Amino acid sequence: MRSGDMARKALRLASWTSVALAASGVYLYSNNYLDPNDFGAVRVGRAVATTAVISYDYLTSLRSVPYGSEEYLQRRSQVHLRSARRLCELCCANRGTFIKVGQHLGALDYLLPEEYTSTLKVLHSQAPQSSMQEVRQVIREDLGKEIHDLFLSFDDTPLGAASLAQVHKAVLHDGRTVAVKVQHPKVQAQSSKDILLMEVLVLAVKQLFPDFEFMWLVDEAKKNLPLELDFLNEGRNAEKVAHMLRHFDFLKVPQIHWELSTKRVLLMEFVEGGQVNDRAYMEKNRIDVNEISCHLGKMYSEMIFVNGFVHCDPHPGNVLVRKRPDTGKAEIVLLDHGLYQVLTEEFRLDYCHLWQSLIWTDMDRVKLYSQRLGAADLYPLFACMLTARSWDSVKRGIGQAPVSATEDSEIRNNAACYLPEISQLLNHVPRQMLLILKTNDLLRSIETTLGTRSSASSFLNMSRCCIRALADAQEEGCRLILQKDSDIFQ
Repeated sequence: MRSGDMARKALRLASWTSVALAASGVYLYSNNYLDPNDFGAVRVGRAVATTAVISYDYLTSLRSVPYGSEEYLQRRSQVHLRSARRLCELCCANRGTFIKVGQHLGALDYLLPEEYTSTLKVLHSQAPQSSMQEVRQVIREDLGKEIHDLFLSFDDTPLGAASLAQVHKAVLHDGRTVAVKVQHPKVQAQSSKDILLMEVLVLAVKQLFPDFEFMWLVDEAKKNLPLELDFLNEGRNAEKVAHMLRHFDFLKVPQIHWELSTKRVLLMEFVEGGQVNDRAYMEKNRIDVNEISCHLGKMYSEMIFVNGFVHCDPHPGNVLVRKRPDTGKAEIVLLDHGLYQVLTEEFRLDYCHLWQSLIWTDMDRVKLYSQRLGAADLYPLFACMLTARSWDSVKRGIGQAPVSATEDSEIRNNAACYLPEISQLLNHVPRQMLLILKTNDLLRSIETTLGTRSSASSFLNMSRCCIRALADAQEEGCRLILQKDSDIFQ
């Protein structure tokens, strides 16, 4: 990069840093957010400074190295890792929305460079924890009573803490054991400001790096965070999916106690189990990992291809396994129903056709339906992103051979090489596709841990659901035509 270009970009970086600070400052001032006790200015300054340092690192570290050379690849990997660590530190410091977005990025195993995904994965275990004083305050404000008035006992130590809330075990006065999900008190107020700040920073980085197309991430956060912060919406989702998949006797969705639930407090049936990626727990309890993997595939194929209503946060903490107390059979417990993707009929059927074409190795239809879903000329890359397989494997047939360690490494390396094209694709596919890709990667990560990835049974389950969904759509189309003809002749 020439010194003149560097100077211009450095000036642009300084200008956009000032714009980011000014825009955020005006917004915070207009929202009476200048109370230093609420550390608004610190959060903004920290985010702006981290973005500026990461941008400067990329601008200067790779400028004098021939693109594509061995040294370039090594340096780029080092910059990715430094930047990922800085981003992780920012998420941990700013908490709330930042951790949620960081977790989303950490789940995109086959779409982002490994330096980012492996570093950001720790955010699932480093979520903030509210104090008992804060928990009592939220329960008092939302339910109008003190904890001791509502519960016979309430564990002070949470069972788990996430980016937006934490869960405590409690016992009601009638003896029932429940899980109480309590929202972190500051998350609601900070979320809209955090998203605005992220939007300004993403726009600033795009000025420096035109190939940087990550506005889709901000758009997703804008759309999904208000839904995830409404626990009544989560309760409705839980009941809907429980009813929708009631024919699966291997699925357990904890029952909601509506009389003690609000937008910030959710009371559920307490269910214990081991995390779905805990092989040691499954071996100790004699739970067949292949059976669990098959059940998980059936469940998600049904959600995506048949119902178009998809639980989009299946990280191991949200998917438990256990032996049913009454029958001793293996059971999956599905938790955290705040984030669902509702698929349109057109998208769902195109997606069915695409997966059916991938399974049957019909490359003409793979191209057709990839392009219908917004991939344009990048359809080979799109097929690789969906399947997490190389283009050669896609052309040979994804069910022909399991993923080798070499191929898996190749796919992960390609995430770094093709990052501009991947970000371009993610910016142009339907918004519904973004959470589906995240869900695919989370499920793939579980299968990899269990050693069941690309099993024949998983493709068979997917194929059956695709065929059923397309047949149901065709039958419904015929019914409507017959109904229309009948109305004409009456």
